[in-house]
Amino acid sequence: MYLINNLTFKYPKNKENTIKGISFEIKDGEIFGLLGPNGVGKSTTQKILTKLLKRYEGEILYKGKDLKSYNQSYYEEIGVGFEMPVHFSKLTAEENINFFKKLYKTNIDTDNLLKRVGLYEEKDKIVGKYSKGMKVRLNFVRAMLNNPKILFLDEPTNGLDPYNARIIKEIIREYKEDGGTILLTTHLMNDVDELCDRVAFMADGRIVEIDTPKNLKLKYGERKVDIEYREEEEVIKESFDLDSLKTDENFINIIKTKDILTIHSKEMTLDHIFIKVIGVNTDE
Repeated sequence: MYLINNLTFKYPKNKENTIKGISFEIKDGEIFGLLGPNGVGKSTTQKILTKLLKRYEGEILYKGKDLKSYNQSYYEEIGVGFEMPVHFSKLTAEENINFFKKLYKTNIDTDNLLKRVGLYEEKDKIVGKYSKGMKVRLNFVRAMLNNPKILFLDEPTNGLDPYNARIIKEIIREYKEDGGTILLTTHLMNDVDELCDRVAFMADGRIVEIDTPKNLKLKYGERKVDIEYREEEEVIKESFDLDSLKTDENFINIIKTKDILTIHSKEMTLDHIFIKVIGVNTDE
């Protein structure tokens, strides 16, 4: 879908490049995560791919053609959910949606989507009176209203309670199953783990790691298994080498004879990988 080669970008007032020669591919029908702390170039990359920023160096191909060769019709194919929802606060949700619908040739059944995200009963309410979570959900509906082929989503579940976040993630998965492609930027590693086929970690305007979440966990995790078991009134914890479990007599004896409380591999979480690769905390 997208092929990015040696992409470089500098804002006019900056001394240094914000994007420093990144290369990656977004495959048709995948959810691709672009991750990193604030200020490393994630949003800038997204703005370039959505043609909001144009004075870049390097090559971007969309469906095999130079992105710069596409005219306004390109916007018929993409949907964008910005991190900070921007709505007409003095209009109702339905009035907001109807305004944006007029910008596109194709529209989806937004009433059905409003029902899915729990806003249908509130569609005649002034958006200025919406809570933050309601605005985030309305922002998601707006990104979907033109039935896009690719979605650019920036923190789509940030500020949502677990129930509503789950609904948004279900819709995202359904969109992918129907052939849609997504570029996702977020600090919420649980969302990344649940949704993304591949992820790229950015630091200082560069991509420092790119792979599937599973491969990254295997790469950075320890090949160990921790087991807790009860012996009389005491809880015992031991660690074993994962590659030699089948011949480890002590481990086999524990499994056969002890009251097992917990057992798990020491697979590293994406939060820990983020910190290890980027060198900062995800709370930034």
